[in-house]
Amino acid sequence: MKKEVIVITGGPGTGKSTIIDALIEKGYSCYPEISREVTLEAKRQGIDQLFLTEPLLFSQMLLEGRLKQFQSAITEESDLVFMDRGIPDILAYMHFIGDDYPDHFDNTCHESRYSKVFVLPPWEEIYESDEARYEDFEQAKVIYEHLKETYAKYGYSLVEVPKGTVEDRILYILNHL
Repeated sequence: MKKEVIVITGGPGTGKSTIIDALIEKGYSCYPEISREVTLEAKRQGIDQLFLTEPLLFSQMLLEGRLKQFQSAITEESDLVFMDRGIPDILAYMHFIGDDYPDHFDNTCHESRYSKVFVLPPWEEIYESDEARYEDFEQAKVIYEHLKETYAKYGYSLVEVPKGTVEDRILYILNHL
């Protein structure tokens, strides 16, 4: 089997991290979402909303972190690795807020290729706001559209994961690899 680096993406509050956590429990190699970590670290340093106040700095930090994750996934022993979000997510969020970004963001998306991308649709019944998720549900739906457009721009055919139990969603993903 060749190395498979799989992205699970979607707007905020769609169940990505829950699925990743469940895959970890099942013994799969997974990399967690890092934007929450970056956001919380900025808050500890007194910057309440780094993504809103300095979106390019925030996005550069995410780019560096996600690139490190991708490079680690490629060299991992496991043939199957799941990622909670991918590098193109960064550009989708930049499109969402209407900000420009340097060419190396685009180049990194072209150079760091994932095997497959699963996308989780907006799901109002499970959506929750918290200290690191500032978007409301309407914004989450717009972000979802930006994610689909951005991944398509880089040549990915996204596989939409239907709503359902965590177990059903995991089975769907595993059956579509």
